[in-house]
Amino acid sequence: MPHIPRMTSFTPLSGLLGGVLIGLSASLLMSFNGCIAGISGILGEFLAFRRSEMGWRLAFIAGLVVAPILYRAFSGALPFTITPSMPVLIAGGLLVGIGTRMGSGCTSGHGVCGLARFSKRSLAATLIFMAAGIATVFVARHLIGG
Repeated sequence: MPHIPRMTSFTPLSGLLGGVLIGLSASLLMSFNGCIAGISGILGEFLAFRRSEMGWRLAFIAGLVVAPILYRAFSGALPFTITPSMPVLIAGGLLVGIGTRMGSGCTSGHGVCGLARFSKRSLAATLIFMAAGIATVFVARHLIGG
């Protein structure tokens, strides 16, 4: 059975700072590029190899990869550990990919940008994401164990 990590270093200040940075980055992307900061959309368009917007999409994705590496380099450790099972990671990644295609976006696109634009579709999608997340945690922690 895979180990499910529990986040123990959460503080309201770190949550506030993370939220502010996410909102700021989404606002900057919308202001300068006119694009919604949805990770699934940015990655999907990048993988479609459309040359017109490859540069900023590559920089965005590189930032997602490099940020935790830099955090670990300067802090010494990540605030959590994940001991993954490769089949579980692959299945989870596929389900997330299928879900974001079915929902026309991911949590960042709907939850951060869509809600800020008062989109009813994004509100519905975000409520479904939250309900699925709560159900998944309940099943993983209380029914399966962990």
